[in-house]
Amino acid sequence: MGFLKTTTFRWAIPLCAIVIAAMTYPIWLRLLGVYLVEAQAPFRAEMIVVLAGDDHGNRILKAAELMKRGYASKILVSAPYCCYGHVESDVAIPFAVKHGYPSGWFIPFPVQATSTAGEARAVVGELDRRHIGRFLVVTSDYHTHRAARIYRKLVDANRFRMVAAPDWAFRAGDWWRSREGRKQAFYEWAKTVANWVGL
Repeated sequence: MGFLKTTTFRWAIPLCAIVIAAMTYPIWLRLLGVYLVEAQAPFRAEMIVVLAGDDHGNRILKAAELMKRGYASKILVSAPYCCYGHVESDVAIPFAVKHGYPSGWFIPFPVQATSTAGEARAVVGELDRRHIGRFLVVTSDYHTHRAARIYRKLVDANRFRMVAAPDWAFRAGDWWRSREGRKQAFYEWAKTVANWVGL
């Protein structure tokens, strides 16, 4: 009898955990999405940096909007090689110009990096070379937490602000409701965990 009670108890705990998780999944899935976003209000800076990796143009348009509102006087466009022999700025800057922003606002910055950490080291080196003090970093909302953590390892946190650009596929509050949202969250969480363990 005691054996049966012990066995039942052992099965009851994980079963209850599964039932609770199933009943509360919108809460904890939302928290997983919210964790990825670390958006800050912009401040007046010397330069805006657009991180690479957005093939829909939201990042560069957000940077241009900040420039138009007087937050900085130049925009550095991080530009790794992306496709068909082009660096990302080859397509990003003309995209912004097509939306009415002057090409003279943008500075293409080709980089060899294949990760946010590598890109950040190159960007910070370029900003230091140009004697830039305060700067804004513009990236997709789901990417802000991880990017901010990486930049805080390289420069004083008071030197920059992380500004979120909207992403067409990801919404922190209900990312799991679309296939593209699930993919975006999965990839970002995989990269976040890899950063935690030093990969």
